[in-house]
Amino acid sequence: MKDAQHSGKDLSEAVQEYIEAHSAERFSLQEMAGALFVNGCYLLRTFKRRTGMTPLCYHHLVRCRKAKELLVHSELSISEIGEAVGFVSSSHFSHIFRKTEGCTPSEYRMLNRPDEQEGTSP
Repeated sequence: MKDAQHSGKDLSEAVQEYIEAHSAERFSLQEMAGALFVNGCYLLRTFKRRTGMTPLCYHHLVRCRKAKELLVHSELSISEIGEAVGFVSSSHFSHIFRKTEGCTPSEYRMLNRPDEQEGTSP
C-alpha cells in the first residue's frame, strides 16, 4: 500500500488481494493487518462493513471457489483437493464446503462433471 491511510474500498480490495494471494496458507488477522499496515480491529470492522462478511468467511469462499475448479477439472481425491486449497483436514474441508456451497464436495463433483452427467442420461 502506498501509505497507512486507506479508504474503506481500498482496504477491502487490499484484503481481498491478500487473501487471494495467500489462500492456501494459514495466516492470522494480525499478520494480514501488519502486511497491510493497519490495525487488526480496524481491518476487520472495515472489511465487514464493506463486504458484509469477515475476512475468514471470504478466505473460505476463495478456498471453496478453487476447490470447485479442482473438483470438476481434476482427478484428485476429495482429501487431496482439501489439502491443495489449504484445509488442514478433509473433515474441516467438507464442513466448510457444505456450509458455503450447500452440498458436500463429492455431491458437487457428481453434479458438475460433464462425464458424470453423460452416464446418467437414458
